[in-house]
Parts: sequence; structure tokens; C-alpha cells
Amino acid sequence: MTETRSQSRSQSSAEVELLSFRLAEQEFSVDIMSVREIRGWTRATPLPHSPPFMRGVINLRGTVLPVIDLASRLGMPAVAGDARNVIIVVHAAGQSVGLLVDAVSDILALPRAELQPPPDLAADSAHGYVQALTIVDGRMIRVLDLSAVLPPCHTEVA
Repeated sequence: MTETRSQSRSQSSAEVELLSFRLAEQEFSVDIMSVREIRGWTRATPLPHSPPFMRGVINLRGTVLPVIDLASRLGMPAVAGDARNVIIVVHAAGQSVGLLVDAVSDILALPRAELQPPPDLAADSAHGYVQALTIVDGRMIRVLDLSAVLPPCHTEVA
């Protein structure tokens, strides 16, 4: 029984589960352990003086949830924000945030060994947001580093 448990633990630590999604014609993913829910598009209330990638905030069961246009955050053209889009609610770096994306694709279970570090391209501003790359069925999928993507958490209320 002890051997089975330790084998199970080593197998689970050797695998990673990712939620993959599309932005424009590109595929990205996040660790599924950081995903709290996936919800349909909800129009966000804009906030003054917020960064261009910040779509605003939505009411998530009585909690104010900031929504980031992930494409805009990564330097791509902004997501349109219509009924076809989804918001992935994630929790990372001590905060919950909604990520506006084009569509959710799949849940992937991959051996960690299949994750490769991204090439070191100093001119690539989005490089710091990608922690790994993997190829699944001939598709290049970028694994995002959520702690780098999310804006710094401000807990003070004026």
C-alpha cells in the first residue's frame, strides 16, 4: 500500500494539468490549479486611470473582480468582448482576477518533462509572461506565468 501511494505521488508530481485557451490565432495555457471558474462574457465596468489592458471590474457573487484583457496585456490586439468570449477566473499571487480570452480549448494532462523553457529573446516583451512551451498534436502551446501576467496587488482602499 505504501509503494502504491508513493508511486501515485511521483506520477502526479511528474504530470501537470493545464487549461488551454485561444487568443487571436495563438494558444496559451495556465496551470489548472490556479483556475477557479470559467464564465461567459460579462460587460465590465471601466475604472478611471487604469492601465489599457484592464477592462474594468465585474460583480462575481458579491465580490468585485478585476478583469484583464489578456491579449492586450500580452501586446496583442484587444479581445472584442462579446458573447463568444469567456472570462477565466484565476487565483495567483494572492489575488483573484478574471482573464478575458477568445475561447477555452481543452484541459491537457502532460508530463512535466514535455515542458520546455522559452528561448531567451531580449527584444520579446511577452517573454517574461511565458514560463514554458509545449507541443500538443502539432500545436505550439505557451504556458503563462500568472504571477508575471497579473498586475501588482493593491490592498489599500482610499
